[in-house]
Amino acid sequence: FTVDDLNYLKMGGRLSAGAAFFGSMLSIKPVMHTSDEGKLVPVSKVRGRKASLKALIDKIAELGIEPSEQVMFICHADCEVEARAVAEEMKARYGVKEVYINYIGPVIGSHTGPNTMGLFFVGTQR
Repeated sequence: FTVDDLNYLKMGGRLSAGAAFFGSMLSIKPVMHTSDEGKLVPVSKVRGRKASLKALIDKIAELGIEPSEQVMFICHADCEVEARAVAEEMKARYGVKEVYINYIGPVIGSHTGPNTMGLFFVGTQR
């Protein structure tokens, strides 16, 4: 998943104030996943919102097992237009037949903020 505003990670104690300040100044967007222990694990860092969404989609090619045969899910925090665009890109690039779009729950959303987006698919590793 990726977040749009680092200040929510800072307020939740998951990012230092300095990292949030400089990351926001440079428009750094982390791409992360949640470990088996429930910890946020950074996978990569990119500059800009479009690049962060592209990085999410690229993870399907890297980790997905037969993406064209899967039902995939997108969860978002108040960015449905972008979620639909990501779904269309997944269908175009990987032949995904079904993509369900839903909202991120309030607990996760309160820690990650608006415009958070996550992709869910079966992959080779977590």
